Amino acid sequence: MLSDYLIVHKSILPEYYEKVLACRRLMESGKVHEVSQAVKQIGISRSTYYKYKDFIFEPTDLTGSRKAVFSMMLDHAPGVLSSLLACISGAGASVLTITQSLPIHNKASVTISLDISDLSCPLDQMTELLSNIQGLDNLRLLAIE
Repeated sequence: MLSDYLIVHKSILPEYYEKVLACRRLMESGKVHEVSQAVKQIGISRSTYYKYKDFIFEPTDLTGSRKAVFSMMLDHAPGVLSSLLACISGAGASVLTITQSLPIHNKASVTISLDISDLSCPLDQMTELLSNIQGLDNLRLLAIE
Protein backbone atom coordinates (compact mmCIF):
# COMPACT_ATOMS: atom_id res chain seq x y z
CA MET A 1 0.00 0.00 0.00
CA LEU A 2 2.73 2.50 0.88
CA SER A 3 4.46 1.57 -2.37
CA ASP A 4 1.61 3.48 -4.06
CA TYR A 5 2.84 6.78 -2.54
CA LEU A 6 5.59 9.20 -3.49
CA ILE A 7 7.16 12.07 -1.59
CA VAL A 8 7.24 15.04 -3.94
CA HIS A 9 8.25 18.65 -3.34
CA LYS A 10 5.16 20.83 -3.60
CA SER A 11 6.90 23.34 -5.88
CA ILE A 12 6.49 20.97 -8.86
CA LEU A 13 2.82 20.20 -8.19
CA PRO A 14 -0.21 22.13 -9.40
CA GLU A 15 -1.37 24.80 -6.95
CA TYR A 16 -4.75 23.18 -6.40
CA TYR A 17 -3.14 20.26 -4.49
CA GLU A 18 -2.05 22.64 -1.76
CA LYS A 19 -5.47 24.29 -1.85
CA VAL A 20 -7.12 20.91 -1.20
CA LEU A 21 -4.96 20.61 1.92
CA ALA A 22 -5.88 24.16 2.93
CA CYS A 23 -9.57 23.26 2.66
CA ARG A 24 -9.06 20.19 4.82
CA ARG A 25 -7.18 22.23 7.46
CA LEU A 26 -9.91 24.87 7.43
CA MET A 27 -12.63 22.27 8.07
CA GLU A 28 -10.58 20.39 10.69
CA SER A 29 -9.99 23.64 12.58
CA GLY A 30 -13.74 24.19 12.85
CA LYS A 31 -13.58 27.62 11.20
CA VAL A 32 -15.95 26.34 8.53
CA HIS A 33 -18.32 23.39 8.74
CA GLU A 34 -19.16 22.66 5.12
CA VAL A 35 -17.06 21.81 2.10
CA SER A 36 -18.83 24.46 0.03
CA GLN A 37 -17.73 27.16 2.49
CA ALA A 38 -14.13 25.93 2.57
CA VAL A 39 -13.69 25.68 -1.22
CA LYS A 40 -15.24 29.10 -1.74
CA GLN A 41 -12.91 30.65 0.82
CA ILE A 42 -9.80 28.89 -0.58
CA GLY A 43 -10.73 29.34 -4.24
CA ILE A 44 -11.14 25.87 -5.74
CA SER A 45 -14.13 23.93 -7.01
CA ARG A 46 -15.95 21.32 -4.96
CA SER A 47 -15.20 18.73 -7.64
CA THR A 48 -11.45 19.42 -7.33
CA TYR A 49 -11.63 19.02 -3.56
CA TYR A 50 -13.56 15.75 -3.75
CA LYS A 51 -11.36 14.39 -6.54
CA TYR A 52 -8.13 14.76 -4.52
CA LYS A 53 -9.08 14.87 -0.82
CA ASP A 54 -8.43 11.17 -0.20
CA PHE A 55 -5.09 11.14 -2.02
CA ILE A 56 -3.18 14.13 -0.62
CA PHE A 57 -1.65 14.04 2.84
CA GLU A 58 0.72 16.36 4.67
CA PRO A 59 3.87 15.01 6.29
CA THR A 60 4.10 15.57 10.02
CA ASP A 61 6.85 15.35 12.59
CA LEU A 62 7.74 11.66 12.75
CA THR A 63 9.66 11.89 16.01
CA GLY A 64 6.57 11.23 18.12
CA SER A 65 3.96 8.55 17.73
CA ARG A 66 2.80 7.59 14.28
CA LYS A 67 -0.87 7.22 13.47
CA ALA A 68 -2.90 5.73 10.64
CA VAL A 69 -6.62 5.93 9.93
CA PHE A 70 -8.43 3.23 7.95
CA SER A 71 -12.00 2.85 6.76
CA MET A 72 -13.61 -0.44 5.81
CA MET A 73 -16.83 -2.39 5.60
CA LEU A 74 -17.30 -5.34 7.96
CA ASP A 75 -19.78 -8.19 7.63
CA HIS A 76 -22.25 -8.30 10.49
CA ALA A 77 -21.11 -11.73 11.64
CA PRO A 78 -19.61 -13.09 14.85
CA GLY A 79 -15.82 -12.82 15.05
CA VAL A 80 -15.15 -10.36 12.21
CA LEU A 81 -14.32 -7.39 14.44
CA SER A 82 -12.42 -9.70 16.78
CA SER A 83 -10.31 -10.98 13.86
CA LEU A 84 -9.59 -7.39 12.81
CA LEU A 85 -8.46 -6.42 16.31
CA ALA A 86 -6.33 -9.57 16.67
CA CYS A 87 -4.58 -8.83 13.38
CA ILE A 88 -3.90 -5.23 14.43
CA SER A 89 -2.53 -6.34 17.79
CA GLY A 90 -0.46 -9.09 16.18
CA ALA A 91 1.21 -6.51 13.94
CA GLY A 92 2.19 -4.41 16.97
CA ALA A 93 -0.29 -1.58 16.40
CA SER A 94 -2.61 -0.16 19.07
CA VAL A 95 -6.19 0.94 18.54
CA LEU A 96 -6.81 4.60 19.37
CA THR A 97 -10.45 4.88 18.23
CA ILE A 98 -13.11 2.78 16.55
CA THR A 99 -16.25 4.20 15.01
CA GLN A 100 -18.78 1.70 13.72
CA SER A 101 -22.13 2.36 12.08
CA LEU A 102 -25.21 0.22 12.55
CA PRO A 103 -25.19 -2.70 10.12
CA ILE A 104 -27.30 -2.16 7.00
CA HIS A 105 -27.77 -5.13 4.70
CA ASN A 106 -25.45 -7.06 7.06
CA LYS A 107 -22.54 -4.62 6.51
CA ALA A 108 -21.20 -2.03 8.96
CA SER A 109 -18.96 0.89 8.08
CA VAL A 110 -15.94 1.07 10.39
CA THR A 111 -13.32 3.79 10.80
CA ILE A 112 -10.38 2.88 12.98
CA SER A 113 -7.40 4.98 14.04
CA LEU A 114 -4.22 3.23 15.07
CA ASP A 115 -0.98 4.05 16.81
CA ILE A 116 1.59 2.45 14.50
CA SER A 117 4.71 3.57 16.39
CA ASP A 118 5.59 0.01 17.38
CA LEU A 119 4.52 -1.73 14.19
CA SER A 120 6.47 -4.97 13.78
CA CYS A 121 6.11 -4.99 9.96
CA PRO A 122 5.81 -2.39 7.19
CA LEU A 123 2.42 -0.65 7.06
CA ASP A 124 1.70 -2.00 3.58
CA GLN A 125 2.26 -5.55 4.87
CA MET A 126 -0.15 -4.97 7.76
CA THR A 127 -2.64 -3.50 5.30
CA GLU A 128 -2.35 -6.64 3.18
CA LEU A 129 -2.97 -8.81 6.25
CA LEU A 130 -6.05 -6.75 7.14
CA SER A 131 -7.44 -6.95 3.61
CA ASN A 132 -7.26 -10.77 3.77
CA ILE A 133 -9.57 -10.98 6.81
CA GLN A 134 -12.75 -12.92 6.00
CA GLY A 135 -15.70 -10.50 6.17
CA LEU A 136 -13.66 -7.30 5.68
CA ASP A 137 -14.18 -5.33 2.43
CA ASN A 138 -13.21 -1.96 0.93
CA LEU A 139 -10.18 -1.33 3.17
CA ARG A 140 -8.83 2.19 2.57
CA LEU A 141 -6.01 4.10 4.19
CA LEU A 142 -7.51 7.53 4.86
CA ALA A 143 -4.60 9.23 6.57
CA ILE A 144 -1.15 8.57 7.93
CA GLU A 145 0.82 10.76 10.26
